[in-house]
Amino acid sequence: MSRHAAALCLASVVVFLAMTTLEFLYFERLSGGLPSLDMRITGFTPDDAMAWLMALGRRGSEIIIVWHYLTFDLLFPALFSATLVSLILWTGHHLPRFAALSKQGQAMLALGLVLPYTLADYVQNIVVIRLLLDFLNASPDSLAFASALIVTRFALVVIPLAVIATFYLAGRRRA
Repeated sequence: MSRHAAALCLASVVVFLAMTTLEFLYFERLSGGLPSLDMRITGFTPDDAMAWLMALGRRGSEIIIVWHYLTFDLLFPALFSATLVSLILWTGHHLPRFAALSKQGQAMLALGLVLPYTLADYVQNIVVIRLLLDFLNASPDSLAFASALIVTRFALVVIPLAVIATFYLAGRRRA
């Protein structure tokens, strides 16, 4: 998998740019200029979320479900996770302790570092889809849960990114 790191990086960047372009050029217009809940790294208040959901309305919610959650954001967490795993394997293969692990051990370690992010991203997507489908009945608790999942997703992606950076720097120091 480490041999495919460059291709996976490129594919992840392309999908991310497509999602971001849709966000800024289309989705924010649907909501009157409000950023999507996914874009709010530090989370949001229930009032902020309801303002976004109400601004979208039924039509805007359906468009975001179809053109974000059932297309790009269905693919992106898996693609980005595969990219992170491949980068961990690629940056770690020059390090003696990591290289001493079996291939299966290396893969399990990389997967263990990335999987929490992947699961949090997909669970967060499901929760936001449910809010979009039934925004009139969204409770403060469900909105707070969605906010916590978004913050958690961003926090969990820092772990594999930090490992990749650490492995990369340690590998450069050894060279």
